[in-house]
Amino acid sequence: MAMNVRPVTALDSEVNDIRMATAEIVNEQILPNEHALWGWMSDSANAPNKVKDEAKALRLGIQDNVKQAGLWAPHLPKEFGGMGLSFMQHAYMNEVLAYSPGASSLFGVVAPNSGNQKILVKYGSPEQHEKWLKPLTEGHMQSAFSMTEPDNAGSDPRSITTRAELDGDEWVINGHKWFTSNGYAADFFIVMCRTSDPDDPGGQNDKMTQIIVPKDAPGLNIVRGVPVWGRTSSHCEIRYENVRVPKENQLGRTGTGHAAAQDRLGAGRVYHCMNSVGSMWRAFDLMIERLMTREVHGGEKLEDKQFMQGFVADSYIDIQTARLMTIHCAEKMESGADPRTDISAIKIFVPEAYHRVVDRAIQVWGAAGVSGDLPLANMYQGARTLRLADGPDEVHKILIAKNVLKRYHAGETWDFGN
Repeated sequence: MAMNVRPVTALDSEVNDIRMATAEIVNEQILPNEHALWGWMSDSANAPNKVKDEAKALRLGIQDNVKQAGLWAPHLPKEFGGMGLSFMQHAYMNEVLAYSPGASSLFGVVAPNSGNQKILVKYGSPEQHEKWLKPLTEGHMQSAFSMTEPDNAGSDPRSITTRAELDGDEWVINGHKWFTSNGYAADFFIVMCRTSDPDDPGGQNDKMTQIIVPKDAPGLNIVRGVPVWGRTSSHCEIRYENVRVPKENQLGRTGTGHAAAQDRLGAGRVYHCMNSVGSMWRAFDLMIERLMTREVHGGEKLEDKQFMQGFVADSYIDIQTARLMTIHCAEKMESGADPRTDISAIKIFVPEAYHRVVDRAIQVWGAAGVSGDLPLANMYQGARTLRLADGPDEVHKILIAKNVLKRYHAGETWDFGN
């Protein structure tokens, strides 16, 4: 079933053109080829080389068409090889792009590379742009973001214990990380470190710095790919043991690591939510397709059953609520208003709604819903993982409550119109 995308009257022609052009490539070039592009990955170790080569050729061909359509790297400025979209334009493009799982990589937007690219744009030096950002954007390099630690709470960045000590003109890094995504393929890692620089007497958050570490740096030891949902993965456990890199490999001034991480996470949460909306859209279409075609009990269609009609209504409400909450948050961010409460709200609500929508679709499809023949099983796992990624839900609920109560203690009530 193709994605039904029409111009939105409330949006300007440029955004509508981007959404329509994106949908055209998704519908005509990606959806019919999903199995050839990614079906072999579930058993990649045993996949024939011919199948892998055909998938690579198909992938490169679609990427060339994306570039010719001017839709490559929407998250980057034009001077760095991207589309130069505004925050809202990119958000509206994401909900279309995410209709097909994996499609974003064919448009030059794939985590963790996309987040690393944005950090390099903002905090990188011209030399770092040339050495790391340019080949990363062109697809000649891969990257990883190394922040989470197995022995410390990922919900509290102040607990990071990986340290980088200055020794002359070099940082010496020691620490233990895991869930470093894309670790096996990465040519370089952006590592979040607690830094000890006598010239930077900042506070606890200000003492963190992000440092670029090449994969071949002595002392960078990949222990394993951490199994996720019972499968092998490239979310790597890594030990940094006296790893030495030049001081100029740090991103920005010493102590800006926490700010850089927040830059990455704030926008990333909105993009994740719009991606989730696109995936919910696909799950909803698949559910409706099954309801309209599956015959039960002597010829009746599933769509005639009130239980199933309840599924339709509940999923419609979940998707519309998630979408409008996310758009409102994105508009607030782009306007310069304080979006912190809204970011936390969508971070909690949207993955939960995503989980419910996919769960209903799986229930309607029955055994096929948990098979590898449909994208629903992977969506289900992704939705559940999002409740941990970018901060667990419980932390964000605490932040919402604190922000609301702070306003009431100041003698104000909450304005839900702003």
